[in-house]
Amino acid sequence: MSKPIAIKTPQFSSALLHPRYWLLWLVFACWWVITLLPYPFLIVLGKLLGWLLYALGGRRKIFAARNIELCFPEKSPEEQRRILFACFENLGIAFMEIGMAWWWPKWRLRRLVKVEGLEHVVAHQGQGILLLGLHFTTLELAAPFFAFHYPYGALYRPHDNPVFDLIQYHGRQRSDSVTFFPRGDLRTMIRMLRNGEIVWYAPDQDFGPDYSVFAPYFGIEAATIAATPKLVQMGKAVVLPFSHERLSWCRGYRVVVHPPMQDYPTGDERKDATRLNRELEKHIRAQPEQYLWPHRRFKTRPPGESDLYPIEKKSSRKKRAK
Repeated sequence: MSKPIAIKTPQFSSALLHPRYWLLWLVFACWWVITLLPYPFLIVLGKLLGWLLYALGGRRKIFAARNIELCFPEKSPEEQRRILFACFENLGIAFMEIGMAWWWPKWRLRRLVKVEGLEHVVAHQGQGILLLGLHFTTLELAAPFFAFHYPYGALYRPHDNPVFDLIQYHGRQRSDSVTFFPRGDLRTMIRMLRNGEIVWYAPDQDFGPDYSVFAPYFGIEAATIAATPKLVQMGKAVVLPFSHERLSWCRGYRVVVHPPMQDYPTGDERKDATRLNRELEKHIRAQPEQYLWPHRRFKTRPPGESDLYPIEKKSSRKKRAK
């Protein structure tokens, strides 16, 4: 695969045994032990954790509820609350799945997944593939599931805590199938695409006004990252949407590589952003309960529009008053 801008590989050192890290080491040890349990037990424990997170509430629950309200105005308040509760239930399960992704042997993971649509990858071998991902709660598991079949490149954001970063990095990099590059490393992404390789890319979050164009997303003008069509053009790539879902009744996971996006990009910035958002929206609507709603997707507003998350400003005013 193409050689990316170097990411400093976290290495174990005696400094990580300092007493200030002991509690975190204990948490990871307990987490590892829990992942040894049978899969159905992990799902049940994850749901219990999700219920606890829901009961504790907090800002993230408020943001998630607001996002669901904005994106699904046609649903009744009861339906919106059901999606919110299921979202937190799935967030709890996701904690268990992180441990599975980092520590389970590959043979154990393989038994749980069904991957569909690989014929679209085969049809475009030799051409760069931009694997259009989304932030579903099953994201951490989707990476090794796809890597069982094809190597790919993906963004890696180091954790501020060195112990967490050590375990996270090596948990995700358990084989030579994934090439990590830093956030914003467009050169490596373009080079990989031009070399006929696969790059996983998720443009479904708000990266601020400097890197975005406003386009409708669930009927709301949303800051949409403008780099996507440029990556496709400069990398001479095809865009294959990529979704993944957790099946009910502990039946495992379904990962799907969808047919390529047609007539994209067009060269019209807003039109391309609208087309991209429509594609993302389609996959989120198919399984809204498993989407990562707690992020502030609409935090950047067009000039003159009011904040859609007033809780943020209220919290800031309270802190200044104190």
